[in-house]
Amino acid sequence: METLAGVTRMRLVGGNLALDFLNTRAGPPVGPPDDDVLTGYPELVAWGMYAGALSEPEAKALRRRSRDDPGGAQAAFTRSLRIRDDLDEVFRAVAADRSPSVSVLARLRDDEADALGHARLDRGRAFSWTWRDDKTLARPLRPVVHAAVQLLTTGALNRIKGCGGCRFLFLDESKNRSRRWCSMDDCGTSEKIRRYVAARRTRASG
Repeated sequence: METLAGVTRMRLVGGNLALDFLNTRAGPPVGPPDDDVLTGYPELVAWGMYAGALSEPEAKALRRRSRDDPGGAQAAFTRSLRIRDDLDEVFRAVAADRSPSVSVLARLRDDEADALGHARLDRGRAFSWTWRDDKTLARPLRPVVHAAVQLLTTGALNRIKGCGGCRFLFLDESKNRSRRWCSMDDCGTSEKIRRYVAARRTRASG
């Protein structure tokens, strides 16, 4: 439970599973991150459950499997950090209206091929990919990769934005595409307070 409490420090404000995965690191808009909730494989599993990518029984089974295979769990965690770095490069480039590198897109293609290789098509109101039969330690990563590729290939790329107050990325689904903050409760409120204080100082000095 302490692990889950740790990962919930990063709010799910991205509007897409892949963007929320990037937002497991926090910090200022420019410069390196200064906080990271993914510190090991247990945190990766806890985040997957928190973000809705894993059910509680799946998370429990993965925790048990990771204890039986610590080397495999470490390899899956190391891979998760590499995938996060790749997605970070891709989506920050898109948000800045730049093209990501060919090499990082090639790795994402390979990650998506691996994800779909472990998926199955299930029918609900429409058919969708699911990973209910995937028992491998890389299970938490596969829906993240698939969400990233879906967003890149079918989403409105000009709606992918960076927060004005922190390093979080988000999908702007507002009608007039005017969203500037990851969350009005956090960065938006902080900016309003900053402007209020600055305006008071200006009035006082005038």
